[in-house]
Amino acid sequence: MNSLDLPGRPEDTRVVVAMSGGVDSSVVAGLLKQEGYDVVGVTLQLYDHGAATHRAGSCCAGQDIADARRVSETLGIPHYVLDYEERFRKAVIDPFAESYVAGETPIPCVSCNQTVKFADLLATARELGADALATGHYIRSKQNGAHRSLYRPVDADRDQSYFLFATTQEQIDYLRFPLGGMSKPDVRAAAERMGLTVAAKQDSQDICFVPQGKYSDIIAKLRPSAANPGDIVHIDGRVLGRHEGILRYTIGQRRGIGIASGEPLYVVHIDAERARVVVGPREALETHKIFLRGMNWLGDDALSAVPASGLELYAKVRSSRPPRPVVLHHKDGTTWVELVDGESGIAPGQACVLYSDEGNEARVFGGGFIERSERHADAEAMLSRLAATPGSIAAE
Repeated sequence: MNSLDLPGRPEDTRVVVAMSGGVDSSVVAGLLKQEGYDVVGVTLQLYDHGAATHRAGSCCAGQDIADARRVSETLGIPHYVLDYEERFRKAVIDPFAESYVAGETPIPCVSCNQTVKFADLLATARELGADALATGHYIRSKQNGAHRSLYRPVDADRDQSYFLFATTQEQIDYLRFPLGGMSKPDVRAAAERMGLTVAAKQDSQDICFVPQGKYSDIIAKLRPSAANPGDIVHIDGRVLGRHEGILRYTIGQRRGIGIASGEPLYVVHIDAERARVVVGPREALETHKIFLRGMNWLGDDALSAVPASGLELYAKVRSSRPPRPVVLHHKDGTTWVELVDGESGIAPGQACVLYSDEGNEARVFGGGFIERSERHADAEAMLSRLAATPGSIAAE
């Protein structure tokens, strides 16, 4: 076995590296090249590289393609640019817009990994005769019996497991993540030693196809109906004001709601059908149960084998939060999670990612997308009454 847990010598092992033009994937290509692997760099052109997207902190832009090409020249590896714009629009951008129109808060990076990167690009890597596809993600994988399993990375501050929960077992067996055991400073130091021009390049921050990080701008362009005005309604039924489109709001939001009130108010629900934004006190956000769709289960036993009493695990419901204790349930095709300590501001469309424990060595057990949440009984009753009204109750 070589360092990638593949049979044969490195020089007899072809590895395709997904090169975004950033320091992480560039170092992956460099490390594998130094070890003697037959490395092929591939960069995906995912969207129209107009002036609006040429900014610091974006990914996959025109400059990034040029950087990936320059790194490949420095390393002496072949480099290809693949035009995936149409596929990216259909598989990522359009569903992202539709999800927002439905009042959800989607995660397009997960969809991109599910479809374009780990499905389409993986198939291309196989066509190129590669034994593995390597990426610059901060996550670890290692052999676990006949298959490989995913684990949180050494550098907890760079943990990208939340965005990779939907990776299938077949994909995991083919993928390699050489940076899982490294810290970001170590990666930048390696880039310096290799003489790579991207060693000090700024990390990508926002969603790559959203200029300046303003979701509302691109949603309004793609789905104008999401910008239709409507009522801002208190959870008790009072109309408090008007809004300029549900696309400008997300569950848990406090700032920028657009109304004056003597009490702190938060967005607690988005009624896309009636174009209503429902607000209320913080306690109306408290959630102890969430229902999941699109489950990708990576446990050793089938999801149907979860005991009737539930399975104690840990979960992230936001990428920036540490894993918290939960109890996973699955019955008659329905999957839900009980949040032991509760959580607030949980939005439909986000992910619930499951782990063996809360530590950096935790195994990733997959997860699902949040279909809906079940709040405190009082809040649930108020939302049910509000949903049953054909319109809004007049302001007092």
